[in-house]
Amino acid sequence: MTTPSLFEPTTVGAWRLSNRAVMAPLTRNRAPGQLPTADMALYYAQRAHPQDGAGLSISEATPISPQGHGYADTPGLHSEAQVAAWRPVTDAVHARGGHIVTQLWHVGRISHVDLQPAGQPPVAPSAIAAKAKTYLIKPEGGGFFDVSPPRALALDELPGIVDDYRQASRRARDAGFDGVEIHAANGYLLDQFLRSGSNQRTDTYGGSIENRARLLLEVMAAVVDEIGGDRVGVRLSPVTAANDANDANPQPLFEHVVRQLAPLGLAYVHVIEGQTGGARDFQQGDIPFDYAALRTIYRAAGGQGAWMVNNGYSADLAQQALDSGADLVAFGRGFIANPDLTRRLREGLPLNELQRATLYGGGAQGYTDYPLAA
Repeated sequence: MTTPSLFEPTTVGAWRLSNRAVMAPLTRNRAPGQLPTADMALYYAQRAHPQDGAGLSISEATPISPQGHGYADTPGLHSEAQVAAWRPVTDAVHARGGHIVTQLWHVGRISHVDLQPAGQPPVAPSAIAAKAKTYLIKPEGGGFFDVSPPRALALDELPGIVDDYRQASRRARDAGFDGVEIHAANGYLLDQFLRSGSNQRTDTYGGSIENRARLLLEVMAAVVDEIGGDRVGVRLSPVTAANDANDANPQPLFEHVVRQLAPLGLAYVHVIEGQTGGARDFQQGDIPFDYAALRTIYRAAGGQGAWMVNNGYSADLAQQALDSGADLVAFGRGFIANPDLTRRLREGLPLNELQRATLYGGGAQGYTDYPLAA
């Protein structure tokens, strides 16, 4: 049987993609006033060439509400001004023949009082401070600072969180996005509810695996109902320790999650393997995580959406993943430094060196000035 190539077209949900290489969501902190900019439109358009760039681009994480912000200068989707400011970005991607979805985000406890409405504490499943940092811009410049201690969300606040995701998904479509990805990974709010280390609630959203998964599944159902499952993806990170995420037994937790996601008719499931941005063989608990079993369970439960893998992929490793049953491969920092990453992988061309000093904040340098291959 012939296996798919990274460089061939494919249909995912409502979209016909020009290739199977995906630009992963990448926070860059270049949206003053929480509004997208002309530089952002150029940045995404540069990476949307149908042959040389990403078949699908996933936007930087985009907060669903003022409370959902946790890093300086991240663009939101909770006002009409933000919808209008995103439109030139999505138009620029579509003008190049690309597709773009936005990653909808609530940071939960990974925030700081300086970024919260009226200086209130961040919110979380439980009032447990994360051992983590966030990016702030102080008078002396941008840098990373300890997050603030959170307060626990009251039970009657949770329907409002679900509705914020629903409304943000509608705003995303109004802004011209082809769909949305729900960020349920990397130790942010929905992941905080999933994990025993951050969720010590005793109500119907805590304790058992079924209860801890409840908020994520309610969010997914609401967003699917609003814009259709074929325009919705979800991002999971079963074993990452990012932002102090931890769970002693992640295998049954995430098996339950994908089993419940399967009937929703999603466009894709996006799985970070190992530690986000780090070792692929990182694990939590005593038993190595079985990603193949996760995909098998999803398929057996009726899940038809594309299976997207992520973390430290080369061209050869990506092809191995496709040979083994994955459908899409997401690349993060490779796309930061190489707008034409897909062409470089296809032709074996050298990659630009990543400018780490310009990853967060700033202007065009290290953002829109990376050169194309000759």
